[in-house]
Amino acid sequence: MHDAEKGRSAAGLRQKVIAVVFDFDDTLAHDSTSGFLDTLGIDVKDFWDRHKKLLSAEWDPIPAYLHMMVQESRRRPAKERITQSRLRAWGKKIEFHPGVGSIFERMRKQARAISAEIKLEFYVISSGIGEIIRNTSIAKQFTDIWASDFSYTSSGEIDALRNVVSFTDKTRFIFQISKGIVGAPARRDPFAVNRKVPNSELRVPLDQMIFVGDGYTDVPCFSLAQRNGGVAIGVYDRKSRERWGKAWGFIEDHRVQHLVAADYRKHSGLDDALSMAIDKIANNIALRALTYQG
Repeated sequence: MHDAEKGRSAAGLRQKVIAVVFDFDDTLAHDSTSGFLDTLGIDVKDFWDRHKKLLSAEWDPIPAYLHMMVQESRRRPAKERITQSRLRAWGKKIEFHPGVGSIFERMRKQARAISAEIKLEFYVISSGIGEIIRNTSIAKQFTDIWASDFSYTSSGEIDALRNVVSFTDKTRFIFQISKGIVGAPARRDPFAVNRKVPNSELRVPLDQMIFVGDGYTDVPCFSLAQRNGGVAIGVYDRKSRERWGKAWGFIEDHRVQHLVAADYRKHSGLDDALSMAIDKIANNIALRALTYQG
């Protein structure tokens, strides 16, 4: 086999991966931060009203709410402060939108039915709190989870902001998935994502990604996926009618290809949208593999 043919064949094998990337809060579950604040007896409406005041003072929305949590913790008696263990305990209690628990294996089976060589991977990119998300019952389904994190004192209390995942920050992790820069080793080299990788060597080309989200922090990822041949799916909560206008705006602004309720049960609109996206991408991969072999 000539060198060019070897390179082409190797590229074909590397690219038999589909990445399904989820936002977390209001996409897979209800707002986990608000739920956590409520368990502490904090007035959630007042908290977010005060958050709006910081935004009017030109704070970025994500570090603003995390900073507020640090300040809130410091005001509380020592035994009532926000700690790593409390965040982890809340993560274990998170309840999800209908059908979330069964969607992962169903999608894997669908991809394998098209080709046994196709691998389906799941990721979370969230502006929410990583300590909560990484301790949920579905955390093991994800190849990697990127979210905002606190640093902690020696006694486990939240102390400062360690990682912040805001609007366009989310796209950084899309590129990391694409280049295969995931897992613990990647966290020790935060600049690795900036290295140039030829398209033929991308582990997950952007047209083999599906991004599922619900809010304004997801817009950069929606746009990135669509511009590069991937699939952008917007979800909304049927019960939060006051937020439907925002969701419909994603369709009007051509941010997403699908807009469906956050219902992951079999034969739901979201299940159909994910199934169609996986079929499209998996069939393209299978066709590409035949081309390489030819």
